Amino acid sequence: MLKRIILAIAVIFPMSIFAQKFGVVNLDEVFKAMPETAQMTASLDEASKKYGTEFEQLQQEFQKLYAEFQTLSQDPTTPESIKQRRISDIQERQQKIEQFRATAQQDLERLQQQLAEPINRKMLEAVQAVGQEGGFTFVLPKDQTLLLYQGSTVIDVTNDVKAKLGLN
Repeated sequence: MLKRIILAIAVIFPMSIFAQKFGVVNLDEVFKAMPETAQMTASLDEASKKYGTEFEQLQQEFQKLYAEFQTLSQDPTTPESIKQRRISDIQERQQKIEQFRATAQQDLERLQQQLAEPINRKMLEAVQAVGQEGGFTFVLPKDQTLLLYQGSTVIDVTNDVKAKLGLN
């Protein structure tokens, strides 16, 4: 009895492997081809420029403060307490600049995630639709290294996903 079950599994298992249909999709190519991606990039560039302008202004203020300190520190009549206060001001300004840089980077990353989320969702829905319509067992990212059974057929569905999204 056990031998018959093992024999049945040995016969059915290879047939089920051959019946599976695998697809791959180049998600980067699809993502870059979507018009929403250009809009996202433009929004990110605009926000980045605003942060860049503010950062430049902070840098200029820091350079001015530092130049004033250098002039002041070369004057032998300047009391040490004034020099120390100016050094403290410069250090505080530098910390504020670093804090602004870190906050700006976090804000830009958060904005990118917010803008990319609906694009990724739309792309995923298109991949799922192509997978269902094509009868695929799996649709996997093409840009990842995958080991598939050599007897299985792997079909690139990137163009099908683009067509589903109305892209060239």
